[in-house]
Amino acid sequence: MTVNMTTALRQAVLSLGISLVLAGTFVSAAEPDPKDPYVRDPDSIAKTEAEMKPYVQRLRDTEVTFRMVPIPGGTFVMGSPDSEEKREADEGPQHRVEIKPFWMGQTEVTWDEYDTWRLNLDVQRRNLMGRNKDDVDKKADAVTRATKEYTDMTFGMGHDGFPAIGMTQVAAKMYCEWLSAKTGFYYRLPTEAEWEYACRAGTKAAYSFGENAEHIGDYAWYYENSDEVYHKVGEKKPNPWGLYDMHGNVAEWVLDRYDPSFYSTLPKDQAAVFPLNLPDGQEYPRVARGGSWQDDPEQLRSADRLASSPDWKIQDPQLPRSIWYLTDGDMVGFRVVRPLTPPTKEEIQKWILYPDIPEELKDRYARELKAREAQE
Repeated sequence: MTVNMTTALRQAVLSLGISLVLAGTFVSAAEPDPKDPYVRDPDSIAKTEAEMKPYVQRLRDTEVTFRMVPIPGGTFVMGSPDSEEKREADEGPQHRVEIKPFWMGQTEVTWDEYDTWRLNLDVQRRNLMGRNKDDVDKKADAVTRATKEYTDMTFGMGHDGFPAIGMTQVAAKMYCEWLSAKTGFYYRLPTEAEWEYACRAGTKAAYSFGENAEHIGDYAWYYENSDEVYHKVGEKKPNPWGLYDMHGNVAEWVLDRYDPSFYSTLPKDQAAVFPLNLPDGQEYPRVARGGSWQDDPEQLRSADRLASSPDWKIQDPQLPRSIWYLTDGDMVGFRVVRPLTPPTKEEIQKWILYPDIPEELKDRYARELKAREAQE
C-alpha cells in the first residue's frame, strides 16, 4: 500500500497526533468553551488535513467522552492477493482506492456512549439538571431512538467500557445521526474501503502487525484468548495509526451492502474514489469488518469481509423482527468516522448516508413513530 502525503508539515502534524494516541494521551490547547453548546474540544477544529489532531468528544449533559484519531488521506490497494493464506474469493480482485482524510473512533463505540442515545440518558440528565431545552437539544431529541430492549443486550458479558453490540446497521446509522445533531460535527459509519484503509494503516500484510498470526494475541481478542466473551475496548496493542481492536473483539458495521462481486465493478486503470456499494432497500446482506471474539485468526485479517444474515435475529420473538436489535448478533458493533470535509445534503441523499429503513420494516417503523408521538 502507498499513502500519498503532500507536505512535510502534514506528516509532522499527523505523526505527532499518532504518537500522542499511542502514548494514550491527548493534549488539547484549551478546555472547551463553556458557552459552546456542543462542548467541542479545540483540537477538533480543522479546515485542512495539516491541522487535523486527535481530539476528545464529550457528550453534552453527561460525563461520557470518546476519542477520535486523524486518518491521513491517500491511496491504497484494497483486497487481498491470491497468495494470501486463507484468502476468500470475495476479497478480490485487488484494486486501488483513493481515500480522503477523516477522523476515526480510536475504539469501538462503547455501551456508555451508545446508551446515552438508546436509553435517553442525556434527556434524563438534562431534566435532572433543570436545564431548559435549546435548539441543539431539539435537533438531537428529534432523532428516532431505539425501542426498549427485550433481552439483556450485553448478554451478561459486561457494560461500562465494553463495546456496544447487537444493534442492526439501521440502529448504528441512527446513532450516528443523533451524534451529529448532538455534537455539531457530521459523524457516520465508515465505508468498507475507509475501514480497510484505516485497519491496514499503511501496511500491506494480512494483518496490520504482519503477515502471519503468530503475534495476534498481542493485538486482538479472538476465539482462543477471549474466554468466549468480548472485552473492554483498548486493552490490546493499537495498529500503526493508533486504532485499537481493528482486529477482533467485535466485528464492525460499515455503510456498504455486501456483494461478493462488488470489487470487480470498480475501475481497473485508476483509483476508485469513494467506492460504496449502495443499499438496495433490503436488510440483508450488509457488511461488517474486523472479525470478533468468536472468530479464528483468518477472519480477523485486514481484507476479510463478513456478510450479515437473517440468522443474526433468529431468536427474535417479534414479527416482523426488530428494526434495532440482533438477538444473535453478540459479535457485531461499530465505530464512527468524521470526514474532514462534511458531505452536502445532496451527497447525503446520493450516497444514502442517512439511516435507511429496509422495505420490509417500514410499516413497523411507521407504527413505532406513531406510538412515540402518542406518548409525547
